Amino acid sequence: MQKIDQACVNTLRFLAADQVEKAKSGHPGFPLGTAPLMYTIWDRFMSYNPADPNWFNRDRFILSPGHGSALLYAMLHLAGYDLPMEELQNFRQWGSKTPGHPEYGLTPGVDVSTGPLGHGFSMGVGFAIAEAMLGAKYNKPDFPIVDHYTFGLTSDGDLMEGVASEAASLAGTLGLGKLIYLYDDNKITIEGSTDIAFTEDVEARFKAYGWQVLRVGDSEDVEAMAEAIKEAKADTLHPSLIIVRTHIGFGSPKQDNASCHGEPLGADALAATKEKAGWPQEMFYVPTEVKEHFAAKLAGCAAAENAWNALMEDYKVVYPELAKELTDRIAGNTLVNLSALEAIFKDTSKNATREASGDIIQVLAAQLPELVGGSADLGPSNKTIMKAGGFFSKLDRTGRNIHFGVREHAMGTVLNGISLHGGFIPFGGTFLVFADFLRPTIRMAALMGIQAIFVLTHDSIALGEDGPTHQPIETTMGLRLIPNVSVIRPADALETAAAWQQACMNKHKPTCLLLSRQKLNVLHAYADVIHENAAKGAYVLSPAKGEARVILIGTGSEVQLALEAQAKLEAEGIGATVVSMPSWDAFDRQSEEYKASVLPEGVVKFAVEAGVPYGWSRYTGSEKNVLGITTFGASAPGGVMMEKYGFTADNLVAKVKEVL
Repeated sequence: MQKIDQACVNTLRFLAADQVEKAKSGHPGFPLGTAPLMYTIWDRFMSYNPADPNWFNRDRFILSPGHGSALLYAMLHLAGYDLPMEELQNFRQWGSKTPGHPEYGLTPGVDVSTGPLGHGFSMGVGFAIAEAMLGAKYNKPDFPIVDHYTFGLTSDGDLMEGVASEAASLAGTLGLGKLIYLYDDNKITIEGSTDIAFTEDVEARFKAYGWQVLRVGDSEDVEAMAEAIKEAKADTLHPSLIIVRTHIGFGSPKQDNASCHGEPLGADALAATKEKAGWPQEMFYVPTEVKEHFAAKLAGCAAAENAWNALMEDYKVVYPELAKELTDRIAGNTLVNLSALEAIFKDTSKNATREASGDIIQVLAAQLPELVGGSADLGPSNKTIMKAGGFFSKLDRTGRNIHFGVREHAMGTVLNGISLHGGFIPFGGTFLVFADFLRPTIRMAALMGIQAIFVLTHDSIALGEDGPTHQPIETTMGLRLIPNVSVIRPADALETAAAWQQACMNKHKPTCLLLSRQKLNVLHAYADVIHENAAKGAYVLSPAKGEARVILIGTGSEVQLALEAQAKLEAEGIGATVVSMPSWDAFDRQSEEYKASVLPEGVVKFAVEAGVPYGWSRYTGSEKNVLGITTFGASAPGGVMMEKYGFTADNLVAKVKEVL
């Protein structure tokens, strides 16, 4: 290793180890072992500009084992991002920009939040898909407007996770040649040697997935790693995994030992490590030549972005319409005409909300070139296929539909990656009950504050004959528990139109659309009130004829049940108001005055939803004031299911009378 390379690598190592030591918390083993890998990528290959961390055509970098965050922060600091030494010294402390795992939107230069192993690896597949899609549409001869790579570090732990296996299989199938990972093959996990739980041939596995697999035997050989990355870049038909034999805790007394994974080295061991490397004992030491090495790169970083900006200006002259469309997509300028969506159903009397969603997707696809998506092999059931969109594949990068295969977990992470890349509104479909496969990815989307739309159909026991394995009981309530997620369960086609509009406008949160298998009446009689109020999350759909003694609150298909019960109660002289509440979170964001106008004090509230009743007491005052279900379902036609479990107008009326 050249002298300057060794100095830079050691600077990264010890800045990371010093962060962990000062914080008395963190993971020093990974940074000590993989600093040469990080350095090789950033020094030899990464195209970036620290003065503009969000420059669109930059290469993306993913630290999939996010517990090694101290190494990434050291790299970003040296590379010139707005991450001063004080932030490194404040590692893992309150209010710092250097949290225990990288957080997108908090730390300049962090392209993705990582921590749950396998997620970063899988989101990188989304990055690569996004780059390929945009390039296929907007690149023209002499105008490589979208042309960048996704690089990353991955680990034994990542590759044990099922989500990474799903995503790796998909990436190989799609031939994502601009995806390049260096694999930290250190053969150590928290519990000891990887041999205790992980003995497969990773090289053979990834070759079987359709990846190019390369090997570097010495993690200290920067030039060998650089040659491997060049070889990876030369293969445009396959994603690349470069296996690098590394040593956790390199150079320390704890090298190749699990004990250096998740705790500071300790003062004595850190001092010994520095002494062995011929490194000063001074904490947070950066040699002058290292500062100068990275400072010398800044002009080139700025020049790369300036050249791209100049290319864009010429592109605007030659291809003005494409340039405007791409610029709008990058900026996230999305406008959805709700009236146009509602107009689809003017002659429709009854349909399932999943069918309504499918019709809406066709209109949105024509309006929004940024809309892309697919399903976990359930497109015909989820109604998620854009009929004029084509299918993205190894042979056709222009398609807007994605065959995710039976890979719900990877589908979610890929959607997150596409969203993070920018220029897209991504959606993915499956049955609502399988949202449990998606839950970690929905949570990560919420944590990062990014847009992803999850189309979750077959939303209750009314799906019928498939039985309890496919009938979601607790799923809806579970999704509502995740902060910063919009959960919308529309009552009919018109509310579904409003839900899709909200989902497309929710730029800083994921949206879950919960849709019915069974057909529902289109509530044309209430079209105006739905148009004006559905986005508020809850609203008075049908007021009582006189004084209301009870407010019936419904979601989804049960809103129509509430309307039937209202008519029966009114016939008995019991004033009843029906409130449709498609979205708890949207309603909770409304003003106190508005919420009081919908759910005034002094009037009994009674909710009906084909799911667990737990949680509804926040609106009804008591879980006794809820018609729900607390057991698993059964296999029978949907109508029979609803009747057998008490979701009938007569039973709802009887339950309300008991409360009154």
